[in-house]
Amino acid sequence: MKEAAFPPSFYSKNRKRLSAVLPEQTVALIVSNDQMPRSGDQYYAFRQNSDLFYLSGITQPQTILALCPDHPNPKFKEILFILRADALREAWDGHRLTPAEATKKSGIQTVFPVDHFDQVIDDLVYPSKQIFLNITENTKNTNELTTHDIRIANLLKIRYPLHQYGRLAPLMSSLRFKKQSEEIQVIRNACEITQRAFERILHKIRPGMHEYEVEAEMTYEMVRHGASGHAFHPIVASGRNACVLHYNANNTVISENDLILLDFGAELAYYASDCSRTIPVSGHFTKRQRQLYDAVLRVFYKVRQLMHPGVSITQINVQTGRFWEEEHIKLGLYSMEDLKRQDPDRPLFQKYFMHGVTHSIGLDVHDVSDRYQS
Repeated sequence: MKEAAFPPSFYSKNRKRLSAVLPEQTVALIVSNDQMPRSGDQYYAFRQNSDLFYLSGITQPQTILALCPDHPNPKFKEILFILRADALREAWDGHRLTPAEATKKSGIQTVFPVDHFDQVIDDLVYPSKQIFLNITENTKNTNELTTHDIRIANLLKIRYPLHQYGRLAPLMSSLRFKKQSEEIQVIRNACEITQRAFERILHKIRPGMHEYEVEAEMTYEMVRHGASGHAFHPIVASGRNACVLHYNANNTVISENDLILLDFGAELAYYASDCSRTIPVSGHFTKRQRQLYDAVLRVFYKVRQLMHPGVSITQINVQTGRFWEEEHIKLGLYSMEDLKRQDPDRPLFQKYFMHGVTHSIGLDVHDVSDRYQS
């Protein structure tokens, strides 16, 4: 289950949906992620560009997908460029897809070696008025690397300076935002594996363990049930470590009276899950810990009632802040008088709750969405 979970018809359907919203006489290019060097001749584990996977199911590096729906040559309406078979490299790195295998997996009939891209691209661009490129757009991503998609964009703008260029990201986001039934089932399966990992931790955790031992237990349970591993770097934060939002050192010894924050999720067939839970290491809350836990639980139940069609993520987060003000006053963290005097741009609740409560999940753990859209 670590590989693609869908038949080629799923990817073909997604390409048709994208082609239907492309302007006339457009060529769209979607490229794979880079292999990132780790040290020496080693690379970090490769993970395919989510959009390329969504449209093709191909998980190999150095892959390019070209869509040209209005091209006069039917064979050029969809083209997949993949690594050429190389017996020597396969002896070291494993099997590479043959063109026939790539067609069987993706449903794309025209498959070329990626080193033919430079020869074929003219035939795609010259009959087209626009070139749409798939550069990642994420308000939380300040990537300074010159990635594969950036390099392709720079090369094309030099080679075809008089063409118009467009952004694929908004179109892809609108397609991926609404999940299909096949995707929902895989996400549910990923969530079930995450639940198994959480239940394992409940039985294994004890004072004196290191946080990384807890991480190892959840990793074991995920992988043994078919997940590729974690959808994001897990947070296993005991005691004061839980006050660091993105704590991930996971190397502290867990103490008897600690609460431990677990923020983790399995990735299954490229789809993410995400779970946040806080539990007492000893199995019992202190009096104050119980007060805090119950306050969180009350807010959770109230927020869950807000989640229905017609309500945006932004609206939910605004109302969550109001819920927390009520609970913080009950907990004695500040008073109603303090609340009346607060700086509206720096509300008091954000000292204790400085993040949001919800996000989309899918091919990315913080999947494409519009937080202002209801």
